[in-house]
Amino acid sequence: QVQLVESGGGLVQPGGSLRLSCAASGIIFSFFELAWYRQAPGKQRELVAASPRGGSINYADSVKGRFTISRANAKNTGYLQMNSLKPEDTAVYYCNAKDQWADYWGQGTQVTVSS
Repeated sequence: QVQLVESGGGLVQPGGSLRLSCAASGIIFSFFELAWYRQAPGKQRELVAASPRGGSINYADSVKGRFTISRANAKNTGYLQMNSLKPEDTAVYYCNAKDQWADYWGQGTQVTVSS
């Protein structure tokens, strides 16, 4: 059974930082593209950052220069380092792992940026 489990969300003040983790089980993580998405209340889910196998990392324009996606394949874990957080970054953040045959999602972790 494949599971993706996010952690690291929470409440942070504007300008603060958080690091999200995505622990995968049931798959060989290095074979999959890793991506982070987010969904704010009343809005559609949007791509935040993606780390393809052997490809170039890409970021949403709204997070470029502030967020960094990374992966530790030996630990079957992905990360999203979020710096200089803004209130508009408030959302549920989801981890996604996919290849040409399958598409897996975590349950999401809430990030709230507020003073």
